[in-house]
Amino acid sequence: MRAEFFSGVDEHGCVDGVSLASLADAFGTPLYVYRAAAMRAALHAYHAHGLERQVALYYAVKANSNLVLLRLFAEAGTGFDIVSGGELERVLRAGGAPSSVVFSGVAKSDAEIACALAVDIGCFNVESPAELRRLAELAASAGVVAPVALRVNPDVDAGTHPYISTGLRGNKFGVAIADAPALYREALQLPSLKVVGVGCHIGSQIRAIAPFLAAMDSLLPLVDALLAEGAPLEHLDMGGGLGIATEDAPEVPSAADLSRALLSRLGDRPLRLCLQPGRSLVGNAGLLLSRVVFTKAQSERRFLMLDAAMNDYIRPALYQVRPTMLNVSRPYDGAGRMDVVGPVCETGDTFARDFPMSGERGDLVAICGTGAYGFSMASSYNSRPRPAEVLIEDGKARLIRHRESLEDLWAQEVL
Repeated sequence: MRAEFFSGVDEHGCVDGVSLASLADAFGTPLYVYRAAAMRAALHAYHAHGLERQVALYYAVKANSNLVLLRLFAEAGTGFDIVSGGELERVLRAGGAPSSVVFSGVAKSDAEIACALAVDIGCFNVESPAELRRLAELAASAGVVAPVALRVNPDVDAGTHPYISTGLRGNKFGVAIADAPALYREALQLPSLKVVGVGCHIGSQIRAIAPFLAAMDSLLPLVDALLAEGAPLEHLDMGGGLGIATEDAPEVPSAADLSRALLSRLGDRPLRLCLQPGRSLVGNAGLLLSRVVFTKAQSERRFLMLDAAMNDYIRPALYQVRPTMLNVSRPYDGAGRMDVVGPVCETGDTFARDFPMSGERGDLVAICGTGAYGFSMASSYNSRPRPAEVLIEDGKARLIRHRESLEDLWAQEVL
Protein backbone atom coordinates (compact mmCIF):
# COMPACT_ATOMS: atom_id res chain seq x y z
CA MET A 1 0.00 0.00 0.00
CA ARG A 2 1.41 3.37 -1.00
CA ALA A 3 2.59 5.89 1.59
CA GLU A 4 0.30 8.51 0.08
CA PHE A 5 -2.63 6.66 1.62
CA PHE A 6 -1.41 7.44 5.12
CA SER A 7 0.03 10.89 4.51
CA GLY A 8 -2.62 12.51 2.32
CA VAL A 9 0.14 13.52 -0.14
CA ASP A 10 -1.05 13.43 -3.75
CA GLU A 11 1.00 12.82 -6.90
CA HIS A 12 1.74 16.56 -7.13
CA GLY A 13 3.27 16.73 -3.66
CA CYS A 14 0.24 18.48 -2.19
CA VAL A 15 -1.79 17.85 0.96
CA ASP A 16 -5.42 18.98 0.87
CA GLY A 17 -4.54 21.33 -1.98
CA VAL A 18 -1.43 22.82 -0.33
CA SER A 19 2.04 22.23 -1.78
CA LEU A 20 4.49 20.72 0.71
CA ALA A 21 7.34 22.36 -1.18
CA SER A 22 5.72 25.75 -0.61
CA LEU A 23 5.41 24.98 3.11
CA ALA A 24 9.07 24.01 3.30
CA ASP A 25 10.03 27.25 1.56
CA ALA A 26 7.79 29.38 3.79
CA PHE A 27 8.41 27.76 7.17
CA GLY A 28 11.60 25.73 6.79
CA THR A 29 12.28 22.14 7.78
CA PRO A 30 11.91 20.04 9.86
CA LEU A 31 8.23 20.98 9.94
CA TYR A 32 5.17 19.31 11.42
CA VAL A 33 2.15 19.52 9.09
CA TYR A 34 -1.38 18.63 10.27
CA ARG A 35 -4.68 18.20 8.40
CA ALA A 36 -7.79 19.55 10.12
CA ALA A 37 -10.13 17.65 7.80
CA ALA A 38 -8.48 14.33 8.64
CA MET A 39 -8.84 14.98 12.37
CA ARG A 40 -12.52 15.80 12.08
CA ALA A 41 -13.12 12.73 9.94
CA ALA A 42 -11.35 10.52 12.49
CA LEU A 43 -13.46 12.03 15.26
CA HIS A 44 -16.75 11.46 13.45
CA ALA A 45 -15.77 7.85 12.72
CA TYR A 46 -16.26 6.92 16.38
CA HIS A 47 -19.94 7.86 16.07
CA ALA A 48 -20.54 6.17 12.72
CA HIS A 49 -21.94 2.99 14.26
CA GLY A 50 -25.61 3.86 13.75
CA LEU A 51 -26.65 2.89 17.28
CA GLU A 52 -28.82 5.07 19.46
CA ARG A 53 -26.44 5.17 22.41
CA GLN A 54 -23.67 7.65 21.69
CA VAL A 55 -20.05 7.27 22.68
CA ALA A 56 -18.60 10.09 24.77
CA LEU A 57 -15.11 10.95 23.48
CA TYR A 58 -12.30 12.47 25.53
CA TYR A 59 -9.29 13.43 23.43
CA ALA A 60 -6.03 12.20 24.99
CA VAL A 61 -4.14 15.50 25.24
CA LYS A 62 -0.76 13.80 25.60
CA ALA A 63 -0.94 12.70 21.95
CA ASN A 64 -0.62 16.28 20.69
CA SER A 65 -1.28 19.25 22.93
CA ASN A 66 -1.04 22.18 20.51
CA LEU A 67 -3.60 24.80 21.56
CA VAL A 68 -5.06 25.14 18.08
CA LEU A 69 -5.72 21.40 17.85
CA LEU A 70 -7.24 21.38 21.33
CA ARG A 71 -9.55 24.21 20.28
CA LEU A 72 -10.52 22.25 17.16
CA PHE A 73 -11.62 19.33 19.35
CA ALA A 74 -13.30 21.58 21.90
CA GLU A 75 -15.38 23.19 19.15
CA ALA A 76 -16.33 19.70 17.98
CA GLY A 77 -17.73 18.95 21.44
CA THR A 78 -15.02 16.54 22.54
CA GLY A 79 -13.96 16.13 26.13
CA PHE A 80 -10.34 15.83 27.22
CA ASP A 81 -8.28 13.17 28.96
CA ILE A 82 -5.36 14.80 30.80
CA VAL A 83 -2.42 13.47 32.80
CA SER A 84 -0.91 16.64 34.26
CA GLY A 85 -1.71 20.09 35.58
CA GLY A 86 -0.03 21.57 32.54
CA GLU A 87 -2.40 19.72 30.24
CA LEU A 88 -5.33 21.01 32.27
CA GLU A 89 -4.14 24.59 31.76
CA ARG A 90 -3.74 23.95 28.03
CA VAL A 91 -7.31 22.67 27.77
CA LEU A 92 -8.66 25.71 29.61
CA ARG A 93 -6.64 28.12 27.47
CA ALA A 94 -7.97 26.42 24.34
CA GLY A 95 -11.56 26.93 25.48
CA GLY A 96 -12.28 23.45 26.79
CA ALA A 97 -14.92 23.19 29.51
CA PRO A 98 -13.61 21.97 32.90
CA SER A 99 -16.61 19.67 33.15
CA SER A 100 -15.38 17.90 30.01
CA VAL A 101 -12.04 16.94 31.60
CA VAL A 102 -11.05 13.53 32.95
CA PHE A 103 -7.80 13.54 34.98
CA SER A 104 -5.76 10.32 34.76
CA GLY A 105 -2.22 9.61 35.96
CA VAL A 106 -0.54 7.59 38.69
CA ALA A 107 1.13 10.36 40.68
CA LYS A 108 -1.03 13.48 40.71
CA SER A 109 0.55 16.12 42.93
CA ASP A 110 -1.34 18.05 45.61
CA ALA A 111 -1.00 21.19 43.50
CA GLU A 112 -2.40 19.47 40.41
CA ILE A 113 -5.33 18.02 42.36
CA ALA A 114 -6.05 21.40 43.96
CA CYS A 115 -6.16 23.14 40.58
CA ALA A 116 -8.47 20.49 39.17
CA LEU A 117 -10.77 20.75 42.18
CA ALA A 118 -10.82 24.55 41.91
CA VAL A 119 -12.15 24.48 38.36
CA ASP A 120 -14.53 21.54 39.02
CA ILE A 121 -13.37 19.00 36.43
CA GLY A 122 -15.64 16.21 35.29
CA CYS A 123 -13.87 13.21 36.84
CA PHE A 124 -10.69 12.05 38.56
CA ASN A 125 -9.53 8.63 37.40
CA VAL A 126 -7.99 7.40 40.67
CA GLU A 127 -5.12 4.92 40.39
CA SER A 128 -4.27 3.90 43.98
CA PRO A 129 -5.69 3.74 47.51
CA ALA A 130 -3.26 6.45 48.57
CA GLU A 131 -4.47 8.78 45.82
CA LEU A 132 -8.11 8.14 46.73
CA ARG A 133 -7.55 9.08 50.36
CA ARG A 134 -5.43 12.14 49.53
CA LEU A 135 -8.03 13.34 47.02
CA ALA A 136 -10.73 12.94 49.68
CA GLU A 137 -8.67 15.00 52.15
CA LEU A 138 -7.97 17.80 49.67
CA ALA A 139 -11.60 17.92 48.51
CA ALA A 140 -12.82 18.09 52.12
CA SER A 141 -10.37 20.90 52.88
CA ALA A 142 -11.62 22.81 49.84
CA GLY A 143 -15.24 22.22 50.79
CA VAL A 144 -16.09 20.48 47.53
CA VAL A 145 -17.09 17.00 46.39
CA ALA A 146 -14.75 15.35 43.87
CA PRO A 147 -16.25 13.10 41.15
CA VAL A 148 -14.21 9.89 40.92
CA ALA A 149 -13.81 6.64 39.05
CA LEU A 150 -11.24 4.00 39.77
CA ARG A 151 -8.90 3.11 36.96
CA VAL A 152 -9.07 -0.65 37.28
CA ASN A 153 -6.23 -2.78 35.93
CA PRO A 154 -7.91 -5.75 34.19
CA ASP A 155 -4.65 -7.71 33.61
CA VAL A 156 -5.20 -7.85 29.84
CA ASP A 157 -2.38 -8.11 27.31
CA ALA A 158 -3.03 -5.54 24.57
CA GLY A 159 -0.45 -7.15 22.29
CA THR A 160 1.51 -3.96 21.86
CA HIS A 161 5.04 -2.71 22.68
CA PRO A 162 5.86 -3.31 26.36
CA TYR A 163 6.60 0.40 26.91
CA ILE A 164 3.03 1.33 25.95
CA SER A 165 1.23 -1.63 27.51
CA THR A 166 -0.64 -0.39 30.59
CA GLY A 167 -3.20 -3.04 31.52
CA LEU A 168 -1.06 -5.89 32.87
CA ARG A 169 -0.77 -6.71 36.56
CA GLY A 170 2.94 -5.82 36.52
CA ASN A 171 2.35 -2.32 35.14
CA LYS A 172 2.39 0.75 37.38
CA PHE A 173 -1.10 1.82 36.34
CA GLY A 174 -4.45 1.44 38.02
CA VAL A 175 -5.96 -0.56 40.85
CA ALA A 176 -5.77 -4.35 40.70
CA ILE A 177 -9.18 -5.70 39.78
CA ALA A 178 -9.19 -7.94 42.86
CA ASP A 179 -8.73 -4.88 45.09
CA ALA A 180 -11.30 -2.69 43.34
CA PRO A 181 -14.51 -3.78 45.17
CA ALA A 182 -13.15 -2.93 48.62
CA LEU A 183 -11.73 0.39 47.43
CA TYR A 184 -15.05 1.31 45.81
CA ARG A 185 -16.85 0.55 49.07
CA GLU A 186 -14.39 2.85 50.86
CA ALA A 187 -14.92 5.61 48.30
CA LEU A 188 -18.69 5.36 48.67
CA GLN A 189 -18.32 6.09 52.39
CA LEU A 190 -16.22 9.24 51.94
CA PRO A 191 -18.48 12.34 51.93
CA SER A 192 -16.05 14.43 49.91
CA LEU A 193 -16.10 11.96 47.01
CA LYS A 194 -18.82 11.09 44.51
CA VAL A 195 -18.36 7.78 42.69
CA VAL A 196 -19.43 8.29 39.07
CA GLY A 197 -17.77 5.54 37.05
CA VAL A 198 -15.44 2.64 36.40
CA GLY A 199 -12.47 2.98 34.07
CA CYS A 200 -9.50 1.23 32.54
CA HIS A 201 -6.84 1.73 29.89
CA ILE A 202 -4.84 -1.20 28.52
CA GLY A 203 -2.28 0.34 26.17
CA SER A 204 -1.58 2.14 22.94
CA GLN A 205 -1.32 1.32 19.22
CA ILE A 206 -3.66 -1.66 19.66
CA ARG A 207 -4.49 -3.35 16.36
CA ALA A 208 -7.39 -5.62 17.34
CA ILE A 209 -10.77 -5.32 19.04
CA ALA A 210 -10.35 -8.50 21.10
CA PRO A 211 -8.16 -6.93 23.85
CA PHE A 212 -10.73 -4.17 24.40
CA LEU A 213 -13.53 -6.72 24.70
CA ALA A 214 -11.45 -8.85 27.06
CA ALA A 215 -10.90 -5.80 29.26
CA MET A 216 -14.62 -4.98 29.26
CA ASP A 217 -15.48 -8.59 30.10
CA SER A 218 -13.16 -8.33 33.11
CA LEU A 219 -14.83 -5.12 34.28
CA LEU A 220 -18.51 -5.93 33.77
CA PRO A 221 -18.87 -8.24 36.80
CA LEU A 222 -17.49 -5.41 38.94
CA VAL A 223 -19.84 -2.92 37.28
CA ASP A 224 -22.83 -5.18 37.80
CA ALA A 225 -21.95 -5.76 41.45
CA LEU A 226 -21.58 -2.03 42.08
CA LEU A 227 -24.89 -1.26 40.38
CA ALA A 228 -26.59 -3.99 42.42
CA GLU A 229 -25.25 -2.38 45.60
CA GLY A 230 -26.71 0.96 44.57
CA ALA A 231 -23.51 2.70 43.48
CA PRO A 232 -24.46 5.81 41.44
CA LEU A 233 -22.39 4.87 38.40
CA GLU A 234 -22.82 7.05 35.33
CA HIS A 235 -20.18 5.79 32.92
CA LEU A 236 -17.83 2.99 31.93
CA ASP A 237 -14.54 4.40 30.62
CA MET A 238 -12.65 1.97 28.35
CA GLY A 239 -9.74 4.33 27.72
CA GLY A 240 -8.09 4.77 24.36
CA GLY A 241 -5.34 2.97 22.49
CA LEU A 242 -6.81 2.17 19.06
CA GLY A 243 -3.87 2.03 16.65
CA ILE A 244 -3.44 3.66 13.26
CA ALA A 245 -2.81 2.04 9.92
CA THR A 246 0.74 2.09 8.57
CA GLU A 247 2.25 0.87 5.32
CA ASP A 248 3.74 -2.15 7.09
CA ALA A 249 0.54 -2.93 9.03
CA PRO A 250 -2.50 -1.50 7.22
CA GLU A 251 -5.09 -3.74 8.88
CA VAL A 252 -6.50 -1.90 11.90
CA PRO A 253 -10.10 -2.01 13.16
CA SER A 254 -12.15 1.05 12.37
CA ALA A 255 -13.25 3.38 15.13
CA ALA A 256 -16.87 2.58 14.29
CA ASP A 257 -16.24 -1.17 14.61
CA LEU A 258 -14.59 -0.67 18.00
CA SER A 259 -17.32 1.56 19.42
CA ARG A 260 -20.05 -0.71 18.00
CA ALA A 261 -18.48 -3.81 19.58
CA LEU A 262 -18.08 -2.14 22.98
CA LEU A 263 -21.62 -0.75 22.95
CA SER A 264 -22.96 -4.18 22.10
CA ARG A 265 -21.03 -5.74 25.00
CA LEU A 266 -22.24 -3.03 27.38
CA GLY A 267 -25.80 -3.92 26.48
CA ASP A 268 -28.66 -2.19 28.25
CA ARG A 269 -26.74 -1.20 31.36
CA PRO A 270 -27.65 2.42 32.25
CA LEU A 271 -24.12 3.72 31.65
CA ARG A 272 -22.51 6.04 29.15
CA LEU A 273 -19.58 4.50 27.26
CA CYS A 274 -16.50 6.74 27.36
CA LEU A 275 -13.44 6.42 25.13
CA GLN A 276 -10.21 8.41 25.20
CA PRO A 277 -8.74 8.33 21.68
CA GLY A 278 -5.53 10.13 20.96
CA ARG A 279 -3.36 8.56 18.25
CA SER A 280 -6.37 7.43 16.20
CA LEU A 281 -7.57 11.05 15.94
CA VAL A 282 -4.32 12.81 15.10
CA GLY A 283 -1.72 10.18 14.16
CA ASN A 284 -2.36 9.86 10.45
CA ALA A 285 -3.51 13.47 10.26
CA GLY A 286 0.09 14.64 10.64
CA LEU A 287 3.47 14.30 8.97
CA LEU A 288 6.99 15.52 9.66
CA LEU A 289 8.44 17.23 6.61
CA SER A 290 12.22 17.01 6.29
CA ARG A 291 14.90 17.80 3.74
CA VAL A 292 17.77 15.59 2.60
CA VAL A 293 21.08 17.13 3.68
CA PHE A 294 23.49 14.55 2.27
CA THR A 295 23.62 11.02 0.91
CA LYS A 296 26.50 8.66 1.58
CA ALA A 297 27.62 5.17 0.56
CA GLN A 298 29.79 3.42 3.13
CA SER A 299 30.63 -0.20 3.96
CA GLU A 300 28.02 -1.57 1.58
CA ARG A 301 25.31 0.66 3.07
CA ARG A 302 23.64 3.69 1.56
CA PHE A 303 22.54 6.52 3.85
CA LEU A 304 19.91 9.18 3.29
CA MET A 305 20.69 11.91 5.83
CA LEU A 306 17.80 14.16 6.83
CA ASP A 307 17.64 17.44 8.74
CA ALA A 308 15.00 15.84 11.00
CA ALA A 309 16.30 13.78 13.91
CA MET A 310 15.33 11.70 16.90
CA ASN A 311 14.86 14.85 18.96
CA ASP A 312 12.08 15.84 16.52
CA TYR A 313 10.51 12.37 16.35
CA ILE A 314 11.79 9.90 18.94
CA ARG A 315 9.44 6.95 18.45
CA PRO A 316 11.68 4.97 16.03
CA ALA A 317 14.53 5.14 18.55
CA LEU A 318 12.38 4.62 21.65
CA TYR A 319 9.83 2.06 20.44
CA GLN A 320 11.53 0.61 17.33
CA VAL A 321 8.73 2.02 15.19
CA ARG A 322 9.33 1.83 11.44
CA PRO A 323 7.55 4.89 10.06
CA THR A 324 5.99 5.18 6.65
CA MET A 325 8.08 7.63 4.58
CA LEU A 326 7.71 9.23 1.18
CA ASN A 327 10.13 11.20 -0.99
CA VAL A 328 7.90 14.09 -2.03
CA SER A 329 10.40 15.35 -4.60
CA ARG A 330 10.78 12.20 -6.70
CA PRO A 331 9.05 8.83 -7.06
CA TYR A 332 10.86 5.74 -5.88
CA ASP A 333 12.61 4.15 -8.83
CA GLY A 334 12.88 0.74 -7.22
CA ALA A 335 16.67 0.86 -7.28
CA GLY A 336 17.90 -0.38 -3.93
CA ARG A 337 17.23 0.68 -0.39
CA MET A 338 18.68 3.26 1.97
CA ASP A 339 19.13 3.77 5.70
CA VAL A 340 17.18 6.92 6.55
CA VAL A 341 18.98 8.71 9.38
CA GLY A 342 19.19 12.06 11.15
CA PRO A 343 22.04 14.33 12.30
CA VAL A 344 21.96 13.61 16.06
CA CYS A 345 25.12 12.07 17.50
CA GLU A 346 23.49 8.67 18.23
CA THR A 347 23.39 5.52 16.14
CA GLY A 348 19.83 5.25 17.42
CA ASP A 349 19.01 8.35 15.37
CA THR A 350 17.80 6.10 12.55
CA PHE A 351 14.27 6.32 11.19
CA ALA A 352 14.56 3.08 9.21
CA ARG A 353 17.17 0.72 7.82
CA ASP A 354 16.93 -0.72 4.32
CA PHE A 355 13.96 1.47 3.49
CA PRO A 356 12.70 1.41 -0.12
CA MET A 357 13.59 4.99 -0.95
CA SER A 358 16.03 6.86 -3.14
CA GLY A 359 16.95 10.52 -2.85
CA GLU A 360 19.35 13.32 -3.45
CA ARG A 361 20.46 16.42 -1.56
CA GLY A 362 17.61 18.90 -1.27
CA ASP A 363 14.76 16.40 -1.69
CA LEU A 364 11.76 16.68 0.62
CA VAL A 365 10.85 13.60 2.65
CA ALA A 366 7.55 13.19 4.49
CA ILE A 367 7.66 11.03 7.62
CA CYS A 368 4.03 10.00 7.86
CA GLY A 369 1.82 9.11 10.80
CA THR A 370 3.59 11.52 13.16
CA GLY A 371 0.64 13.64 14.25
CA ALA A 372 0.53 11.79 17.58
CA TYR A 373 3.46 11.63 19.99
CA GLY A 374 5.64 13.48 17.51
CA PHE A 375 6.00 17.08 18.61
CA SER A 376 4.62 16.26 22.06
CA MET A 377 7.69 14.07 22.72
CA ALA A 378 10.17 16.33 20.92
CA SER A 379 13.18 17.75 22.75
CA SER A 380 16.13 20.05 22.20
CA TYR A 381 18.70 17.24 22.50
CA ASN A 382 22.02 18.19 20.87
CA SER A 383 20.83 21.81 21.31
CA ARG A 384 18.55 21.48 18.31
CA PRO A 385 15.57 23.88 18.27
CA ARG A 386 12.20 22.14 18.03
CA PRO A 387 10.30 22.36 14.72
CA ALA A 388 7.50 24.70 13.72
CA GLU A 389 3.94 23.37 13.32
CA VAL A 390 1.46 24.16 10.54
CA LEU A 391 -2.24 23.34 10.21
CA ILE A 392 -3.92 22.90 6.82
CA GLU A 393 -7.60 23.79 6.88
CA ASP A 394 -9.99 24.64 4.04
CA GLY A 395 -7.17 24.60 1.49
CA LYS A 396 -4.98 27.03 3.44
CA ALA A 397 -2.00 26.58 5.73
CA ARG A 398 -1.33 28.60 8.85
CA LEU A 399 1.45 28.57 11.39
CA ILE A 400 0.30 27.25 14.77
CA ARG A 401 3.70 27.14 16.50
CA HIS A 402 6.80 29.16 15.76
CA ARG A 403 10.07 27.34 15.25
CA GLU A 404 12.25 27.60 18.34
CA SER A 405 15.24 29.90 18.04
CA LEU A 406 18.69 29.23 19.41
CA GLU A 407 18.02 31.90 22.04
CA ASP A 408 14.94 29.95 23.17
CA LEU A 409 17.18 27.03 24.08
CA TRP A 410 18.92 28.88 26.90
CA ALA A 411 16.32 31.51 27.75
CA GLN A 412 15.58 29.91 31.16
CA GLU A 413 19.21 29.27 32.08
CA VAL A 414 21.07 31.45 34.59
CA LEU A 415 24.67 32.23 33.66
